[in-house]
Amino acid sequence: MDNKKFILSLKKGNEAAFKEVYFNYYDKLINIARRFNFTVLTPEDFVQETFLRLYNKRELLNEDVLFDKQLFTICKNIIINHVNRENKIIQLDPAQVSIPEEPADSGLFEERQEKLQNFISQLPEQQQKIFTLHKLENLSYKEIAEITDLSEKTIANHIYLASKFIRKKIENH
Repeated sequence: MDNKKFILSLKKGNEAAFKEVYFNYYDKLINIARRFNFTVLTPEDFVQETFLRLYNKRELLNEDVLFDKQLFTICKNIIINHVNRENKIIQLDPAQVSIPEEPADSGLFEERQEKLQNFISQLPEQQQKIFTLHKLENLSYKEIAEITDLSEKTIANHIYLASKFIRKKIENH
């Protein structure tokens, strides 16, 4: 079966095609996942997530792109997203997370908060809005895109520029 026909049968939910994918690609995906160091999940977890995502998003498969490439990209993206999340969790500085116990610390926290708000207020209006929605209100790029009618790429660019500006300001103060 050629690539196009195979992908079309997957998109239609053909059970035999999914079994074929599972049996032909399971070991290859495990080998990809084993290249990474994980502290919580196993390579098998990522492979399982890859097959789930493939099934749930099968209508997004592109018949004009090699199936192998699409499947490996799905797996790689799942792993990279997890590694990035794991790194963010591990890199959290306990001093930043702890609640200040002494009144002096409280004043320092409020002073930093005030400086951050001041830096944010120096951003262009659109960047202010997007940065606040993402960093302070924890909305995803997709959620912000729906609110603002901007593309997710534009959102990402605004957040990048705003973060760069604020980092520079913090370094200089």
